Parts: sequence; C-alpha cells; structure tokens
Amino acid sequence: MTALLICLLGGLGAMARFAVDGAVRQRWATAFPAGTVVVNVSGSFLAGLLSGAALAGTLGGPAAAAAVVGFCGGYTTFSTAMADTVRLARDGSPLRALLNAAGTGALTVLAVLAGLAAAAPLS
Repeated sequence: MTALLICLLGGLGAMARFAVDGAVRQRWATAFPAGTVVVNVSGSFLAGLLSGAALAGTLGGPAAAAAVVGFCGGYTTFSTAMADTVRLARDGSPLRALLNAAGTGALTVLAVLAGLAAAAPLS
C-alpha cells in the first residue's frame, strides 16, 4: 500500500512541478531557470514542513515519508537544476550558472529549515 501511495503522490508531484514551472516561465520570461528554482525551494519547504509535522507526532511517520518521498520527490528536481546550470554556463553565462547552483543549494537548505520551524508549533 505504501508503494502505491508513493507512486500516486510522485505522479501528482510531477504534475504540480510541470504546472508551477510553466506558470513561472510564462509570468517571467527569462533565460534564468526561475521556474526550477521556485519548484525546488517550495518543495524543500514542504519537505521540511512534513518532516517537522512527523517529528511533532502530528503526521504519522509512514504518511509523512510517503508524502516526502512521493510528492516532494516527484515535485522537486535536482537533475533539472543542474542541467539548467550546465546550460547557462554553456550559453556564455558562467556567473548565472554559479548563482543558479549556489543559490539553489543555499535556498533549498534554508527552505527546509523554514519548513521545520513552521512545523515546530505543532508539537
């Protein structure tokens, strides 16, 4: 049952990523991969929030694990972020490439911490 839930949530996460990335790209037409950054940062916040809720006992461990692995795993995309970084560097924007890689790494860690902090009152 858990495997099926992870599969379903992963599919929903991938569909959400497609929708959010597309909406961001449509809103801000730029060579910088803002959609991928928004997806990864928001997904990291959600992963922190769900993990914090599980640690607080508000959300059952298996349910939280399925949501983080399934939905957040399908929603976030490290591989696309790194492919975007390589594309930026290859297209003559090494500073943007560096900002994308370093910024994504820093912002996603901060987003997880913010999610954990947001879940703290649940305990």
